[in-house]
Amino acid sequence: MPQSFFQCKLWQCPLARQRQVKFIMKIGFIGLGIMGKPMSKNLLKAGYELTVFDINSSAVEEVVATGGAFAGSAAEVSRQSDIVITMLPNSPHVKAAVMGENGVLTEARPGTVLIDMSSIAPLASQEIEKACAEKGVKMIDAPVSGGEPKAIDGTLSIMVGGDREVFDSVKDILRCLGASVVYCGAIGAGNTTKLANQVVVALNIAACAEAFTLSKKAGVDPEQVFEAIKGGLAGSTVMNAKVPMMLDNNFTPGFKIDLHIKDLTNALETAHEVGAPLPLTSQVMEMMQTLHADGFGSDDHSALAKYYAKISGTVIGE
Repeated sequence: MPQSFFQCKLWQCPLARQRQVKFIMKIGFIGLGIMGKPMSKNLLKAGYELTVFDINSSAVEEVVATGGAFAGSAAEVSRQSDIVITMLPNSPHVKAAVMGENGVLTEARPGTVLIDMSSIAPLASQEIEKACAEKGVKMIDAPVSGGEPKAIDGTLSIMVGGDREVFDSVKDILRCLGASVVYCGAIGAGNTTKLANQVVVALNIAACAEAFTLSKKAGVDPEQVFEAIKGGLAGSTVMNAKVPMMLDNNFTPGFKIDLHIKDLTNALETAHEVGAPLPLTSQVMEMMQTLHADGFGSDDHSALAKYYAKISGTVIGE
């Protein structure tokens, strides 16, 4: 199969235009949750032929209504696809979808490419890749950052680990989903990069919640503090996205506390395995666990402000 098959969208391939040939890229997508559903729709908008599977039938029906094809299992997806994308909650879910009964590897042909875009433990990525290699399937890990809004508008940040040639062969597909697509190294490097990202985001949100609780307790308007510091060294994408939610006391989830707990669990477990100290991450994890225990696990991770409200008696957005 020519390399251009993997590199070109239907209407952008010079070789196809020259030969008046259309290479039909068949992509499978497994996992149509808060991130996977808009991502799959963006692939359809880009002109790719897409087969989808999820245990949530309503999500499948929604994507099928926009042009996707239905599959009844992960195995059926792989049987109909040249490239399979998984976007699932955590390591056990990806292992089951790929390596389990009726999983991707039961029907995948040699040469199939698996792109796991889930945020999972790096060692799990390596384990899955080894199982794929035994079946002649190529795999990269390509977790994302940006939450639902960027999944919808196709501007995610995508961090990729795996064989460089495999990455190059599917890079144009990833560019339909993300504004930033960066190769980070061998298999598992994408998820290691994502864990680093999630550590920075969690600590940044906690720092914002702490700082704006300070301003409120000291009698200085948090909105004015935000306006004063957001353009300086303390300013960040995280601050710009999450502090307005704290000021409005609006914690409608873009990324849930419980999902961030999952990512920090993977970060801490990986840190223990490689001997990396994460004392600040451990502290923020305890804050998030407290929020989960208080029934706020489905709130946006900006609800770290609720932890500070609990221990200070002051709500930033009052």
